[in-house]
Amino acid sequence: MAVIRPRKGTADDARDNGHLLNVDRPSSQPKLLCTQQSTVRNKSNGALTSHGVCRLLGMAELQTSDHASFEPQRSGFTLPENGLRKSMSNKVLLTSVCRPMGPQYGDASSVGYELLYRQVTRAQGIFSPRTVNVHFGLDYIAENLDAPTVVLQYPSKRELIAELKKGYDYVGITFIMAVMHKMKETVALIREHAPNSKIVLGGYGTVLKDDVLKPYADYICREEGVGYFRRLLGEPEIPMPYKHPLIVSWLKIFGWKVSGTGKIFAGLGCPNGCDFCCTSHFFSRKHIKLLPTGRDIYNVVERYFDLDPNLVFLILDEDFLLNKKRAMEFRECVLQGGKKPSIFAFSSIKAISQYTVEEILEMGIDGFWIGYEGTRSNYAKQQGRPVDEILTEFRAHGITVLTSMIVGFDYQNPEIVAQELDGLMKLKPALAQFLIYGPVPGTPFYERIIKENLLQDVYTSDKDLFYRRADGFRTMIKHPTLSPEAIEDIQTWCFEQDFQRLGPSIYRVLETRLLGYLKLKDSPNEVLREKAEYYARELRVAYPVFLAGRLLGPNAAIRKWIGAVESRIHAELGRPSLTQRLQSMLAVGAALWTGLTLKLDLFQHPRLQRTTYRLSDHRWSAFELWEEFQAKVASPNFSVKVELQHARQQVWMRLEGALTSADAEGLAQRIRDSLARSKSRLVLDLNRLHWDKVEDLRPLREKLADYRSRIRVVLPRLSAAHPELLLLAGMFHRY
Repeated sequence: MAVIRPRKGTADDARDNGHLLNVDRPSSQPKLLCTQQSTVRNKSNGALTSHGVCRLLGMAELQTSDHASFEPQRSGFTLPENGLRKSMSNKVLLTSVCRPMGPQYGDASSVGYELLYRQVTRAQGIFSPRTVNVHFGLDYIAENLDAPTVVLQYPSKRELIAELKKGYDYVGITFIMAVMHKMKETVALIREHAPNSKIVLGGYGTVLKDDVLKPYADYICREEGVGYFRRLLGEPEIPMPYKHPLIVSWLKIFGWKVSGTGKIFAGLGCPNGCDFCCTSHFFSRKHIKLLPTGRDIYNVVERYFDLDPNLVFLILDEDFLLNKKRAMEFRECVLQGGKKPSIFAFSSIKAISQYTVEEILEMGIDGFWIGYEGTRSNYAKQQGRPVDEILTEFRAHGITVLTSMIVGFDYQNPEIVAQELDGLMKLKPALAQFLIYGPVPGTPFYERIIKENLLQDVYTSDKDLFYRRADGFRTMIKHPTLSPEAIEDIQTWCFEQDFQRLGPSIYRVLETRLLGYLKLKDSPNEVLREKAEYYARELRVAYPVFLAGRLLGPNAAIRKWIGAVESRIHAELGRPSLTQRLQSMLAVGAALWTGLTLKLDLFQHPRLQRTTYRLSDHRWSAFELWEEFQAKVASPNFSVKVELQHARQQVWMRLEGALTSADAEGLAQRIRDSLARSKSRLVLDLNRLHWDKVEDLRPLREKLADYRSRIRVVLPRLSAAHPELLLLAGMFHRY
């Protein structure tokens, strides 16, 4: 089924995800220590935009809970200059705070594991796309250290204690202000069960000053996390682009898995400088390019396609299209590469205005998170083409948009908000998010609120309450005309109006795809015709979802509209098969079951995700044997690239160039020796061999025959079958 990708509060929010330690966090959930957390709320609590329903969930992982920007502060904690043990003698644990989380456990209303369900589609109930948002920044950092590292996503207290007893030199905790109370609980567990471990705090929560955080940390990271941790561990500096982990999130509708989203970490920070934006001010309005060039970004796309050709993508960069040179270089790579991705990106009206819609589609982008904010907010990022013109054009071309709107600006009253909402609803965004204008330390807005004594008295006297409620759904300031309760009621009304007037986002996405298919199917541009075919495939897969909408939609008008969309799709693409009609009935049962689990709070918490990096066990070891391949196995016309995929405990080996019989002999012997000395599983990627120059690969087949159960091969599709391809396909299982 088509999938929607969750976005951050605004285009600026996207960058939050780039912070290494905080890159990835659930709704209102902290990210990893040393880096920013991805936050949807930080900006304006932007809404989700999506490719399709599946994408929606994929993006959801980005959200953060603090809804203003932070400016980095100098920490009183200094990194040790001398006496550090060698990195490989250090052992590192990186973790989120502990589950369970949610308002029923004393957290703010949007705190949880999901950006969409807890925030963007919070009013849509059973129709909300679901995905667990992990702190992918932790994995990004772990991938780029030399020290043995373990990453825990949402451990229970019991699971964290068991891990701590294994002994770690450093324990990093990613957090945001809204879960500071849970960070304190996590620190207490570390000090009780691992008293010799040094504690590192990271994430947007580190916007707070040293006198607040000092009791809970040995070190505080307020910068890009890889560089910080490598210095802390005494490891040498490494250049960007860093090694990029392959992290896939899965979107579910009515409990059914519908799509996978590969995360691409392209950049951190944002130069736009909106007064509420954590991302922008945390990095002093600077943009850190984790993937400096368009070619670097496309290389990551290709690696994901090798893993699964059906993935869609989320580019984590606060305003991806702002750097036109890099974006257009990426477009050229897409056009030349042959593989056409489906991408969801964060961007601003200012940045988008630099491109034609055709250029955007040629990049593969068919979903955006855009900051609508307010009609009178007058942020620099809103300058450019009229927003109604862009959103109308995007919808007509099948590009889904998640808009984020802010409630609580000084100029707003109920009538003005209603007018702004009416204008937004007429543009029919696929998703919409509404967050309360809130102050986060380090942002200009926070500084103004403190200077003018506009913070609500209850939060001035109780800082812990201020931290706990800093999630974009509570009014923190004294508004010129509206009470806190009035602003919160207006926010709730906006979410409800969005759902009641436009319907569930999953069907809005599908209607947008249909419009795009009709617009592009006869285009003279081959790339756009291919995009139309992609839209058609998404629509066909989504057939079983319509019956549930026609029966269970929020009101009669929406149920009728869902039926009309379904009829139009069937008229264009054909009637559903018998299997799909049966699946439609099953989907109704799945939707009702989803409603029951929500009502009874069943199965709403994720299991622990534990990933090891460079930590040997009986199946995953001898890392140095594989890492030295690139240096020791090479010739002028042939090279080997090796990637240790720690999360999957497998070695991915890509052979590139012209492989002669002599090269095959030496390569096969070294692979055989490495397999004999380890228990590793090997993926042998032969896509980039020059098959027109391949001679005899018999040495490769013969020497690896004894290990065929641990080897998978990736073979190209050639216009004419190569004899060696047939032999390899007959001997090894394909990946």
